Amino acid sequence: MRIRSALTALAVVLAGLVASAGSSTAAGTTTTAAYCGITWGSAEKTAGALSGAPLVDVRTGRHDCYDRVVFEFAGPVDGYAIGYGETWTEGEGLALSPYTAGGALLRVSLRAPAYDDDHLGTVPYAVGEHVANLLRYPTLRDVVFGGSFEGYSTFAVGVRARLPFRVLVLAGPGTHSRVVLDVAHQW
Repeated sequence: MRIRSALTALAVVLAGLVASAGSSTAAGTTTTAAYCGITWGSAEKTAGALSGAPLVDVRTGRHDCYDRVVFEFAGPVDGYAIGYGETWTEGEGLALSPYTAGGALLRVSLRAPAYDDDHLGTVPYAVGEHVANLLRYPTLRDVVFGGSFEGYSTFAVGVRARLPFRVLVLAGPGTHSRVVLDVAHQW
């Protein structure tokens, strides 16, 4: 009787091992399909140089697999540094996390001003102001303007959790350019 119980237990364990071998790689890790084919990761992303073209608009959008924030400039801009962590107001050094909704915070530093050559603001936001209505967004929770100082503009983007993101630099419309931040709905 004991031998039969031991053989049955051994057969169950072997069957489990054989079944799991079909869904594993050679290294022994389980493979799953990437959500919507997204393979972006959550590490900091930086690129480009400082530009004098001012920020003129910030808008958001919902997509099937990700939420989007678009920063539009009146001229060519390709400089940014975006990553998870604390965001500070430009020129004042105040942390924006107490004022930004979400479970994780993306710090967005755009290498372009939010003011023109006469130092007049080119966006209608005050430092610390929430710039978008994100009701019913799956991932985005908040976008807060951190100010613009010495040619850099800062935003705190609150998201539901630390999720994969990508950054695109797009030309247009017209002579304008855009820095686009996409944050996936899940891993």
